[in-house]
Amino acid sequence: MAEVQVQAEVAPVAAASSPPPQQQQVVNGVASNNGVSVTTSLYVGDLDLSVTESHLYDLFSPLGTVVSLRVCKDSRTRRSLGYGYVNYSNTHEAARALEVLNFTLLNGKPIRVMYSNRDPTVRRTGAGNIFIKNLDKTIDNKALHDTFSTFGYILSCKIATDNTGQSKGYGFVQFDNEESAKNAIDKLNGMLLNEKQVFVGPFLRKQERESSIGKAKFNNVYVKNLSESTTDEDLKNVFSEHGPITSAVIMRDVDGKSKGFGFVNFENPDDAARSVDSLNGKKFDDKEWFVGKAQKKSEREMELKGQYEQTLKETADKFAGLNLYVKNLDDSINDDKLRELFSEFGTVTSCKVMLDPNGISRGSGFVAFSTAEEASQALMEMNGKMVVSKPLYVAVAQRKEERRARLQEQFSQMRPGAMGPTVGPQVPMYPPGAPHFGQQLFYGQGPPAMISPQPGFGYQQQLVPGMMPNFFMPMLQPGQQNQRQGSRRSAGGPMQQTHQPLPFMQPQVEGFSFYNCN
Repeated sequence: MAEVQVQAEVAPVAAASSPPPQQQQVVNGVASNNGVSVTTSLYVGDLDLSVTESHLYDLFSPLGTVVSLRVCKDSRTRRSLGYGYVNYSNTHEAARALEVLNFTLLNGKPIRVMYSNRDPTVRRTGAGNIFIKNLDKTIDNKALHDTFSTFGYILSCKIATDNTGQSKGYGFVQFDNEESAKNAIDKLNGMLLNEKQVFVGPFLRKQERESSIGKAKFNNVYVKNLSESTTDEDLKNVFSEHGPITSAVIMRDVDGKSKGFGFVNFENPDDAARSVDSLNGKKFDDKEWFVGKAQKKSEREMELKGQYEQTLKETADKFAGLNLYVKNLDDSINDDKLRELFSEFGTVTSCKVMLDPNGISRGSGFVAFSTAEEASQALMEMNGKMVVSKPLYVAVAQRKEERRARLQEQFSQMRPGAMGPTVGPQVPMYPPGAPHFGQQLFYGQGPPAMISPQPGFGYQQQLVPGMMPNFFMPMLQPGQQNQRQGSRRSAGGPMQQTHQPLPFMQPQVEGFSFYNCN
């Protein structure tokens, strides 16, 4: 763990350890230690995605009687959300587990343990919560906890990290009371931690930060959508009605022609804010002005990026479970034909075939339904269906991050180290008979053919994401790498086999057949 060197004299304000058990008072199953609410339920965060309930039980059970525990998972993908809960039979065992196991490594990642607070009002108020930034990247959760614990009892402590687990340079500490938080801010704000000057201040929710940014005082006002006939003097006359100004200028090109925007600088920030409220959206010379705070390029880019990301998130949330991704489309399929194919399953709210810059179909597209039930029915019916000359691949549309995580998980399972040993040199074959259209079709299969049951000549099946593999082919057996066993042809005679033929194994999947898509 990283050590934090505080280069300032800081006097301890309150004890850092858990409140003494002898001072507990239990009321309705919830204990109180010196004003700190203590329950038998613990929140366990920062879990590695590979951690299961059995891992938690093995770690927490030696410290007391575990009544129940669970790792919270996504309801759709069933993947771990990175946190869980452990419930003990009494508060003493819960307090001991918190003190002993907080920041313990589990599957190579330090966990964060705190009391589970089921009262949402406490979390929403942010009482006792402080924000720390400009932290050295070597400072971890434990080092931050040890630094701030001298000011009072800490409910939660966390360093923000990126996808690789590296510190982002800021974190959060929540005390059990406002006084401890205020003392920590007064003593540590501006101090040096690991030779870096840190900022320590009250935690502000996103809405509060945005409102505070919006209410920031400014003198310079930006005006755009100006008429070409508008002059600097006209700009001064209009804005001077709201207070004294120091300058007003319209930006012009090298030929002196107006670029349609300009800047006005006020002496008083209140006058500048008043001019924005009064003049924004008003028409001058049949032009509707935009009037707002003048921003740096970096501020504008940050604001536009935030708006774009928020729009993407809202769109993804709006169509969660309703939007289907379709690929392997024939080139003749356009938006109208795609809508016609899927409209029998319900109301299609949007439908789009993706095109390249030349207007040629990329072979994929998206179809959105009005309800999740309609989308689910369309997925079941259309996935694998032959359209024109190709079987469709249909799946629930995913965001780029979700799709990347899913593919990484699939590839990790397909690694040779993750594959179990083969049972024997049994070689499956295609079932006899031609396929019929009522059966499921798989894209990417080879033509129906007999595969020679010779050791050392395995066939690796193609795995298509989103489709259930219909059979598995055996890999080489130990000791066969340098052997070439099989058939050989004698001079002028038929093929002779040097070993007994092995039995074929029929696939045991009902309702599925194979189709030559080549």
